Amino acid sequence: MYRIGCAVAVIDDAPVRLRTLVLPVFAPMVLYGIGTGAAAPMYALRALDLGASAGAAGLIVALSGLGMVLTDLPAGRVVARIGERAAIGVGSGLGLVGVLAAILAPNLAVLAVGLLLIGSAGAVWGLARQTYLVSVVAPRQRGRAMSTLAGAHRLGFFCGPFLGAALVHGFGPVGALWLQLVTTVVAAAAMVTIRAAAPTDPSALRPLHTVVSENRTALGTLGLAAVAVGAARASRSALLPLWAVHLGIDAATTSLLFGLAGAIDVLMSYPAGVWLDRAGSRVTGVACGLCFAVGYAALPFTDSVLTMGAATMLLGLANGLSNGLIMTVGAFAAPPDRRAEFLGAWRVTHDAGMFAGPVAVGLVGALAGLSAAGGLLAVALGVGTVAMYRWFPGPLSRPGAADQDFTRKPSRTRASVTEPAATPDRGR
Repeated sequence: MYRIGCAVAVIDDAPVRLRTLVLPVFAPMVLYGIGTGAAAPMYALRALDLGASAGAAGLIVALSGLGMVLTDLPAGRVVARIGERAAIGVGSGLGLVGVLAAILAPNLAVLAVGLLLIGSAGAVWGLARQTYLVSVVAPRQRGRAMSTLAGAHRLGFFCGPFLGAALVHGFGPVGALWLQLVTTVVAAAAMVTIRAAAPTDPSALRPLHTVVSENRTALGTLGLAAVAVGAARASRSALLPLWAVHLGIDAATTSLLFGLAGAIDVLMSYPAGVWLDRAGSRVTGVACGLCFAVGYAALPFTDSVLTMGAATMLLGLANGLSNGLIMTVGAFAAPPDRRAEFLGAWRVTHDAGMFAGPVAVGLVGALAGLSAAGGLLAVALGVGTVAMYRWFPGPLSRPGAADQDFTRKPSRTRASVTEPAATPDRGR
C-alpha cells in the first residue's frame, strides 16, 4: 500500500509560524536567487570567451541541469544521513568550488566541471530546504510555505540581472559570477543557523534503489506530471527568445516581455500558495497545466509583439500558478520515515523535465521548426494536465480527504491523505 501522508515531524513539537522563517529561509533564498539570476546568462558568454562556438556554449550551459539531475537521488541520502543544516553546508561548498572554477577556468573543460558542480550544489540546497520546511510547517500551510520558498528564489532571479549589470559592465561576465559567489556565501551563512532535526540513524537507511522501487507507483504517476511541469518551466527560456527572433522582435522588446512575465510570476507566488492550501493541488495543477498548454499552443499563431506578448504573459501566469506545486505534492507523497530519500527521487522527475525540455525544443526546432516545438510542448502539457487531474490530491479540508485514491487503482495500490489531529497548528 502506498500512502500519501502528512504527518509532520517538527522542531519543539509544534509547527512554526511562516513569518518566523523569513530570515533563516526565505531571505537567504532571495539572495541565492539574485546570484543565480545574475550569473545565469553569463555562463554562455564565459564559454564564448574561452573559445566555444554558439552550439557548444549551449551544451556547456546545459551541464548545470545535468549535474542537478545526477545529484538529486544521492542528495536525498546525504540529507538523511547528515541532516538539513550540514547538507546546506555541503551544497554551499560544492557551489563555491563550482563558481570559482567557472571564474578562473583556463579552458572549457574546467568551466564544464564548474557548471556540473553548480548543478549538484543546487540539488543538495533545494532538497535540504524542502525537507526542512516539510518538517516544521503545519500540513495545511505547506502550499504557502513551498510557494513562498519558490517565489523567493524567483524574486531574486528576477532582480539578479539588474543588480549584476554594473558588475558585468565593469568586469565582464565574471563580474556576475563574483556576485553569485558572494550571495552563495551569505545565504549559506544565514541558513546554517536553522534548528534542524537530528539526522536519520545510518543503520535505518535503505539503498536508494530500494527507496525508488518501494515508491515506484507514486514516481510513475505523480512523477509524470512533475516531468511535464519541469519541461514547461524550462522551455520558456529556450523557445520564446527564438520565436521572438523569428517574428523580427528586437532584443530590448523581448527582454521587456520577459520582464513583465517574470513580474506576473513573482506576484503570483503567495496567492498561488493560498489557493494550493485551500483548493488543493489537483485544482491548482489543472489550472496551471491548462495555462501552459494553451500558451504553448497559441505561440505558433502569434505574429506580432502584441499577440506574442499575450502568449508570454499567459505562460508567466502558468509559471506563477505552479509556484510550490511540485514541492507540495512531493511533501505529502513522501513517507515520513524515508522523507529525504523519497524527495531526492521525486526531484529527479521534475529536474529531468527541466533538463529535457529545452533539449527537446532545440532538437524539434532544428528538425521540424519552432512551431512544431510549441505544438509538442502543448501536447506534453495536455498529458501532464490529465495526470494532475487523475492523481494529484484534492484539498485536505474536504470530507473524505483522509481516504483518497489518487492512483485510481482498484486493487492494492491506494494513496490517502492523513493528518494528525493532535498536532497543534501554530502556523495558522
